[in-house]
Amino acid sequence: MRAASLRSFSGHAAFPGGKADTLQETPYEIARREAWEEIGLPMDDARIPKPFKIEPLCYLPYNLARTELVVRPCVAFLHADEEPDDPEHPSPLVAAVFSAPFHNFLRATDQESPSSSSTIQKKQRPLPPGSWYEGNWIQWKDHPWRVHNFYVPVDDQRVTTPGNAMDADHPQGNLAEKLEEEEDQQRRFKVWGLTAHMLVDAARIAYGKEPEFECNPHFGDEEIILQAEREGSLVDKKRKRDEGAGDKDKEKTEPAKM
Repeated sequence: MRAASLRSFSGHAAFPGGKADTLQETPYEIARREAWEEIGLPMDDARIPKPFKIEPLCYLPYNLARTELVVRPCVAFLHADEEPDDPEHPSPLVAAVFSAPFHNFLRATDQESPSSSSTIQKKQRPLPPGSWYEGNWIQWKDHPWRVHNFYVPVDDQRVTTPGNAMDADHPQGNLAEKLEEEEDQQRRFKVWGLTAHMLVDAARIAYGKEPEFECNPHFGDEEIILQAEREGSLVDKKRKRDEGAGDKDKEKTEPAKM
């Protein structure tokens, strides 16, 4: 869950990610750096806590965020040879870390997850109230685009939040407390929009099958990106603002000429 302090989509479920620091960074290097900054996944494989291992797999086609940023999904497999310990609480950029069965992002209804213990068979608790999936079609830049909404049960898994590590009046601590209260009430976290779109694409490719619900037939948003580029809407808005401010300062400082 994105932190309350972030300007865009605060409190929303998202993958770790961000912009390049330099033009020399590869998409995978950016993804690893952002994963380190946001959820504490070390950039150096040798520093990944045992028994975890990470295997880079592939890139997915480009996606376009609602903020008109082009996003390159990087897929890697993080796995362990044995049952890992609970993860540490996330960074100040993150309010909560949770997980969901990957295959479920092809399903229209909930699927009972297997017991987390391979040696002790635990009786599964009933799923929390509410639906697993809802979806609808919208038009985006004259293209049909499927909006996926998943409601992930979090009643039978480890949800990591900053908890008491934050001051009571800190917005991050407040959001974590709010999430915990909502978890107690509904015990589901919403995953939607671009994050859900990338999950559906990745699951379609990984399992070689189509979902039980409607989806865009293509992967990514590359046709929409090309259209946005033709329209000139992919200009870096921050850079454009900075350049505009520079032009105004120049107008103020330069003497008028006849």
